[in-house]
Amino acid sequence: MTQPTPLRQPCPPGACDCGRERLAENPSPAQRILLLTRQEERRLLERLENLQDLADLYRLQQRLQDNLGIRLHIGPGDHEVRSGRGVQIDIDAQPGLCRKTRREIPAAIRRGLERNPEVLYRLLDAHDLLGGA
Repeated sequence: MTQPTPLRQPCPPGACDCGRERLAENPSPAQRILLLTRQEERRLLERLENLQDLADLYRLQQRLQDNLGIRLHIGPGDHEVRSGRGVQIDIDAQPGLCRKTRREIPAAIRRGLERNPEVLYRLLDAHDLLGGA
């Protein structure tokens, strides 16, 4: 007998604007975001904090989109980039994605960029901000 896949526990009423109720009303592929349990979220954040290189960041970005439907946009901010804080990280609005998770994913990526500045430099170079320096 197969066990049903665990789903994320609902947020307390009024504490989040994730729109989980809308997902429960009409089944769709967008429900895969509910597979991100709190334990899996911790593993994801840990993985994002321990980036190895730019290819690793792009691979994680693609896996987030493929597995959970999370569209993540990473690039240099509008102003001067002096650290990982200057990188603009946006997550598209998506029903079922908790407000806390929308904050934690960019924060984990920034921590990963600060731990491994080489990834930050490669990211900036990919956007031609270093001008081949």
